[in-house]
Amino acid sequence: MIAFAIGFLIGAAIGCYFVSSNWPYRYRKIRPMLEDDLASQVEVTSYHRTYFPHPGFVANGLTLRRKTALNLPPFGHAQQMVVQGRWRDLLLLQQRVMTVEVTGLHIVIPPIGSRANHENFPPGSSSDFTGPDTAIEMFKFHNTVFEIMKNDGSRLIFPIRELDLAHFEKNQAVNYSVDMQNAIPSGRIEARGTFGPLNAKQIGVTPVSGNFTFTSVNLHDVGNIAGTLGSKGQFRGPLEAIEAQADTLTPNFSVDDGKPTPIAASVQCTVSGTNGDVAIHSIEARTGKTMVRVIGSVQGSPAQDSSGKASKFDIDVQAGRAEDVMRPFIHDDVPITGSVWLRSHAYLAPSGEGGGFLHRLHVDGTFDVPAERVADRDTEKSLSAFSQRAQGKKAPDENAAKSSSADVLSAVKGSAQVRDGIASSQHLTFKIPGAQADLSGTFNFHNKVVHLLGNLRMDTDISHTETGFKSFLLKPLAPFFKKKKAGAVVPIAVTGSPGHYQVAQDILHEK
Repeated sequence: MIAFAIGFLIGAAIGCYFVSSNWPYRYRKIRPMLEDDLASQVEVTSYHRTYFPHPGFVANGLTLRRKTALNLPPFGHAQQMVVQGRWRDLLLLQQRVMTVEVTGLHIVIPPIGSRANHENFPPGSSSDFTGPDTAIEMFKFHNTVFEIMKNDGSRLIFPIRELDLAHFEKNQAVNYSVDMQNAIPSGRIEARGTFGPLNAKQIGVTPVSGNFTFTSVNLHDVGNIAGTLGSKGQFRGPLEAIEAQADTLTPNFSVDDGKPTPIAASVQCTVSGTNGDVAIHSIEARTGKTMVRVIGSVQGSPAQDSSGKASKFDIDVQAGRAEDVMRPFIHDDVPITGSVWLRSHAYLAPSGEGGGFLHRLHVDGTFDVPAERVADRDTEKSLSAFSQRAQGKKAPDENAAKSSSADVLSAVKGSAQVRDGIASSQHLTFKIPGAQADLSGTFNFHNKVVHLLGNLRMDTDISHTETGFKSFLLKPLAPFFKKKKAGAVVPIAVTGSPGHYQVAQDILHEK
C-alpha cells in the first residue's frame, strides 16, 4: 500500500509537471497565438491562468501594434481578455475554445490614404484576418469603440455595445449579431446574420447576409433637414454588391424650418461594402396621399471618406398633391392645394465641400399644377373677383363668394432650378379664367423672399384690374396696353417676404 501510494504520488507529480510544462494557456504559448490571430504585436500588463471551472486565462491591459508598423502608435487597446476552454477538449487534444470575451476594445484607423494607414494596412493585408486556426465557439466584444480618423482632423466614432461572433474559425462562415451606434447620421444599429467565409484574395466576393434595424436616426446630422428616422430590412450578396431592402418611417421630416411631416418609404438598393457606394434602384416615399418615386446613387472615390460622397437623384411625382409636396419645406400653412406633376434631377454635393444642405443642393426640374386652389380664404376671394373682372364679368355677390364652389381654379406650370438655396425660373406660367401671367425670377429658400417679373394677359382691358375710382382713372390708358385680337397686356411684379407678399403693376420694369 505504501509503495502504491508513493508510486501514485510520483506519477501524479510527473503528470502535474508534464501538464504544467505543456499547458496550452501558458503565456509563452498564448502570446504568439494571439499575435498570429490578430495579425499584430500584442503586449499585456498582467496575465494569469485559470483552471476551474474552466481552463483558460485572463489578460489585462492589451496593446495592439501592426507588425508592419511597429514604429507607429498602437492602433488598438483592450482593457481585458478572458478565454475559457473545456477540459474535455484538452483531454481529446481538440483545438477548440469555448468562449473568448474582450472588454473595452478601442480600435483607431488612420486617415484613408495616409502613410500610417498604408503601413498599418498595406495591400493584401486582408489575408491577415482570415480567422484563427483554433476554433472559437463564441467570440464576444463588450463596449468596443471603432474610430476612423479623417484627413481634416475630425473623427468618425462608432460605439459598439455588443458584438458576438459564433463559430469563429479560419475558412468558415461566421454567425454574427451586433448592437452599435452609427456615427453620421447618429442612430442605433442592430443586426444579425452570417459573414464569410472570407476570401482574402478577393475580399469583395465574400458573402454576407442578415437582417437589421436602424432606429433613432437624427437626420439633422446630414444637413439642413430634420426628423427622426426608423428603418428595418434585410440584405444579402457579396461584400462588394450587397442587395438590400428596407422600410422606413420618419414621423417628423422637414427641410430647414419647414413643418414636420410624416413620411413612409420603401427602399431597394445595392451597397458596396468595400467603398461605401450605393446604387438606389427604387425609393417609394409616401407623404399624405402623394407618392414620390426616386432612383439615384451615392458615390465617391474609394480614397475618400463618407464626406466625399456625392448624391444624385431622379425624382418623379405623378398626380400627387401640391400641399403634400410643399408641406416639409414651409413653416406656415401651405399656400395652395391641388394635384401636381413633378419631374426633377437633384444633385447633392459632398459635405466635405462645405456649406449646408441647401448650399450643396442643385435641382433642375419641371412641374405642373393644373387645377389648384389658394388656401387662404381672403386671397382666394380676391383672386376669384379678379378672375371675374378679367373676363369682363360682374363680380360675384357676397353670398356666392363665401361658397367654395365659387372659388376660381388656377393653374401653375413651368421649369425651375435651385442653386445655393435660391430657386429661379425663366418661364413660369400662372393661369386663371380670364388671365394668364408669364413670369421669371427667383425665390430665396433662406429668407423666403420672392422676386418675379413678367406680363399679365387678360381677356378684357386694363381698367378691369381695379374697381371704383381706380378703374375710372385707368380707362384712358387701356389703348396703350391693348393687343390685337386680345385684351390688355400689363407688366407686373410679384415681390415681398413672408407676410408682405404683393402683386403689383410694374409699368417701368424691363421687359
